[in-house]
Amino acid sequence: MSAKQFGFIGTGNMGGALATAVSKSTKSVLLADHFADKAQALADKLGVETADNRTIAKNCEYIFLGVKPQMMADMLLSIKDELKERQDNLVLVTMAAGLSIDTIRSLAGGDYKVIRIMPNTPVLVEQGEILFCKSSNVSDEDIEKFLCNMKFAGMLTPIGEELMNAGCSVSGCGPAFVYMFIKALAQGGEDCEIDSDTSLKLAAQTVLGSAKLLLESGTDPDILIKNVCSPGGSTIEGVKSLEESKLYDIVRKAVKASYERNVELGKTN
Repeated sequence: MSAKQFGFIGTGNMGGALATAVSKSTKSVLLADHFADKAQALADKLGVETADNRTIAKNCEYIFLGVKPQMMADMLLSIKDELKERQDNLVLVTMAAGLSIDTIRSLAGGDYKVIRIMPNTPVLVEQGEILFCKSSNVSDEDIEKFLCNMKFAGMLTPIGEELMNAGCSVSGCGPAFVYMFIKALAQGGEDCEIDSDTSLKLAAQTVLGSAKLLLESGTDPDILIKNVCSPGGSTIEGVKSLEESKLYDIVRKAVKASYERNVELGKTN
């Protein structure tokens, strides 16, 4: 088999989403999964090929390790010999929460080039937030090629590895928190006699547009809040209710809980 630029070991929700994004830039892609039919179905959809883990380890330049943290050790052990035989350029791309670059290298059995990423589910619609850091031996050329072929996944943001667990707690876990807010906003609309489908669309579009305005304007959130609130108006009454319910404290506590779990995952793997 001829060498491929990108190989994906694991085509679950996130691995499959990233493979989909990369395939929009290049068809030099191999897919592997514990469930071969799952990888084949995705490969047929994307117009790429399938292989087994060892073939990917032998042939691909960027190897995405799309398995759960608790499965990483066994998976890397199974391809350790293939990696060791490589003489060409090789970059391991890990998305396992809590597993450091040094841990991945130790499990893989060598001082390999490693890019550690933390994507989120909006990658599925090209609007992801992908945090990344790298080992010191990853070259500028390695990063440039990686970023170029990941452009359809969304926004890629470099971050120090020491902040990866914290960043993951915001952008990686955050979509679930946002969906909860959207659901609550929609249910509030239903309480005011809007039908459920319409209310959900109103809530989702409102969150989408509000986030876009914040990002594109660069305006401080407090100013944007003030811009919506008129003295004695309806919005300010809702804002007061959220403040009385300690919305800020509730969300901050959720992020902290997720962060603490990320730290625990790093200690137990």
